[in-house]
Amino acid sequence: MDQTRERLISLVEELLGHPLDGDYALDQRLSDLGLSSIKMVSLMLAIEAEFQVMIAQSDITPENFHSIIAIETLLLRLPTAAASA
Repeated sequence: MDQTRERLISLVEELLGHPLDGDYALDQRLSDLGLSSIKMVSLMLAIEAEFQVMIAQSDITPENFHSIIAIETLLLRLPTAAASA
């Protein structure tokens, strides 16, 4: 599994307080996995710290944060994400 994806999954699991079940899909909505809007904000802040990136306000959209795959795609677009992954 890709290192960026593993780190994202770890952050999501930390916020959920338990490991993700093996039957979840990487494109499954994070809200369906149990992340509230408050936890989504915490996830965004954790992502900035973990990957040492600054997420522009214009990138903070439901589309960019609806799933692990969507966040991974966003990170790969950010200039410093590739260097830290």
